Amino acid sequence: MAGMAIEFSVIGLIVADMAKSLAFYRRLGLDVPAEADTEPHVEAGLPGGLRLSWDTIETIHSFDPAWTPPTGSARVGLAFRCDSPQDVDRLYASLVEAGYDGHHEPWDAFWGQRYAVVHDPDGNGVDLFAPLPS
Repeated sequence: MAGMAIEFSVIGLIVADMAKSLAFYRRLGLDVPAEADTEPHVEAGLPGGLRLSWDTIETIHSFDPAWTPPTGSARVGLAFRCDSPQDVDRLYASLVEAGYDGHHEPWDAFWGQRYAVVHDPDGNGVDLFAPLPS
């Protein structure tokens, strides 16, 4: 649209339990203060200027009373790059040991990355990856 500046800015998650969700994402290195655990809306800065936000179901219902959680498999996933293939394995093991759902154990993907998938507390797929050595 002529004369209109548009910029991709925020990725938003709707969560059933703010504290549980933030605890998961802190394990992935996001800097979210502990006092945010009781807030209805939280944002964290990401590299490159993007932000990740979390809203409780109650917050969404405050402006969209008809909203219902989606069913079936997710169509959007988040991915976190690790420094090395070994870090993918360590982080995956650490998250599963902490009680999170390990959806797909680490494997060497044909596209040249060590890859794994964990579900966050709301069932969203979160990919962990690192380039494989050449």
